[in-house]
Amino acid sequence: MTDSSRLSAGDTAPAFTLTDDSGNEVSLSDYQGKKVLVYFYPKANTPGCTTEACDFRDSLARLNGAGIDIVGISPDPVEKLAKFRDDHGLNFPLLSDEDKSVMTEWGAFGEKNNYGKIVQGVIRSTVLVGEDGTVEWAKYNVKAKGHVERILRDIDQA
Repeated sequence: MTDSSRLSAGDTAPAFTLTDDSGNEVSLSDYQGKKVLVYFYPKANTPGCTTEACDFRDSLARLNGAGIDIVGISPDPVEKLAKFRDDHGLNFPLLSDEDKSVMTEWGAFGEKNNYGKIVQGVIRSTVLVGEDGTVEWAKYNVKAKGHVERILRDIDQA
């Protein structure tokens, strides 16, 4: 994957409609007029993804207070997302992108370095989309641990 397929500040965020952990369709356009943080993670109920999701859960009030909603997207099926939500008391939508088309369009699926090997997979990524649907910033290959705290620090400084 080349960096040219990744989103940058000022890009229009690609539209999507995906099924959430409750079986409802959720579209990016549902968030028009709001800021939404879209984060991509590889697999529900794995250590890193659980750490990151729980950090978002625990920080939701601060993020909402800054006018930002959260949406998590993974290639997991809806049933697995529902279990992930219930197991950890997650309080924001988890969307299923089983064919990875949205992840690919957002630059969050492709070649990545996994323990020294180049593999195809989900690239842990976070994109802040502004009220008008444009990308405010995009971060790729983020580390799960401490990622939400870094986002909050950036938001507090903005």
